Amino acid sequence: MSLMIWTTMRSAALGLGNQIGVIDVDGVILSAETLNSQLRKFGDDSSVKAIILHINSPGGGAAASQEIYNEVLRVRKEKHKKVVASVESVGASGAYYIASACDKIYANNASVVGSIGVIMEWTNYGELLRWAKLKNVTITAGELKSAGDPSRDLTPKEQAYFQSLVDNMYTQFVHDVAVGRHTTEDKIKPLATGQVWTGQQSLPLGLIDKVGGFRTALIDTARDAGISGEPSIVRPARNRRGLLAILTDDGEDLFPNPSQLLNHAPGFYYMWK
Repeated sequence: MSLMIWTTMRSAALGLGNQIGVIDVDGVILSAETLNSQLRKFGDDSSVKAIILHINSPGGGAAASQEIYNEVLRVRKEKHKKVVASVESVGASGAYYIASACDKIYANNASVVGSIGVIMEWTNYGELLRWAKLKNVTITAGELKSAGDPSRDLTPKEQAYFQSLVDNMYTQFVHDVAVGRHTTEDKIKPLATGQVWTGQQSLPLGLIDKVGGFRTALIDTARDAGISGEPSIVRPARNRRGLLAILTDDGEDLFPNPSQLLNHAPGFYYMWK
């Protein structure tokens, strides 16, 4: 019993029971796996009283952004922990999608926020094939099976088909932001033009909750979580790849195969460009 009391007192003195978990959301979001794993870890850790997503991202893949959005909502609901977004320079499109799932969104006056919209894109290399006197041969079953073939232009029917997919994803984006921001789709739609606003402009539009940097978000979150004094910050451990791992893999990360550039299917993105 005395050992347990001593351990509890020591943990409290070190601030181990009053930590704020900080997860960096940097760069283009291509996968939800790492961020969701970090959210789950902090959500399950009783010493972590709240989580801050420190965002500096233009967004990324539509599905990946959506997965992280849903994980934020799950942690808030099931683990009863506050999750707060702090936008540094950019919190746009898919990154804003994620932020909208948080309890609060903070941004600096000059931060870039918003860009609610969808992009579908791929590279059409048909002219390159013709220049090289190469001909793409495709055999399909299904009228739209080869829609998006990068060796040719879209037909009107294919254009309408892809537009319907983009429109559906756009509707999902608007709906989820409205749910996350506790408002209606009718109020979000006029803001869902794909454009961005500064943090200063975003506040009266209801896109963020408070103008302020990471420090402001940290102190406010700590107080809301019942932490007095200077909060202790904990970040996920970085996954460092050793030299042996780099030398023994297939080298694709270091020296991409140029042929892979011609092997990408059309992508759907919540991303500001």
